[in-house]
Amino acid sequence: MNKRVLLAAAAAGLLALPLTAQAQGTLRGAAEGAEAGADAAGPVGAVVGGAVGAATGTVGGILGVDDRPRFRSYVRERRASSYSWGGPVRVGTVLPDDGVTYYDVPSEYRVRPGYRYTVVNERPVLVDHSRRIVEIVD
Repeated sequence: MNKRVLLAAAAAGLLALPLTAQAQGTLRGAAEGAEAGADAAGPVGAVVGGAVGAATGTVGGILGVDDRPRFRSYVRERRASSYSWGGPVRVGTVLPDDGVTYYDVPSEYRVRPGYRYTVVNERPVLVDHSRRIVEIVD
């Protein structure tokens, strides 16, 4: 019986995933949820955890819904220089090490260590330790 419930939940989560795939935080949430689910319940847990993690990552992102407007204002007030990127600004893009200025995210935003921010094509973005864009703060 428990397997049926888990499989039903996994199916429902997977059906909902395409609806949320365009939002920020989905990939990170799915990866972290799948990892936690696998640790707790094996392969079925990974499927369920991935779907649930994607949904929660979509809602909160790295900054969280409530912090986004305040963070945008913070970045504007600092007048951080914008890096001119030749293509579309999207999650997953790896920015160069040279020519881009990266800034620490203030602790008041409760972002895990390892994330920094920069401005690309006039849009504030969060990047991870490999300079990959993980969130666009629109």
